[in-house]
Amino acid sequence: MRAHLRDRGTTRFEIDVVDLSITGFRAQTSFTLWPGTTVWLTLPGLAALEAVVAWRDKVRYGCAFTKPLHPAVFDHIVALSNR
Repeated sequence: MRAHLRDRGTTRFEIDVVDLSITGFRAQTSFTLWPGTTVWLTLPGLAALEAVVAWRDKVRYGCAFTKPLHPAVFDHIVALSNR
């Protein structure tokens, strides 16, 4: 799923969310982020979600949401991605 990500003081950039759970997401981007960085994920039709970069492997990243998603919000995101 295409989404946007930004960190403090940086313009938004596009990412590919390749895995999503209630507690976080995995993404791919050529933009460099470092573990411990606070980021905001913007999915189509939703407000930005705060997360922290947990790990990095070249262009792949794992991020943990600062507050887990409500199950209904998660279900809504899944439904949007299946369209």
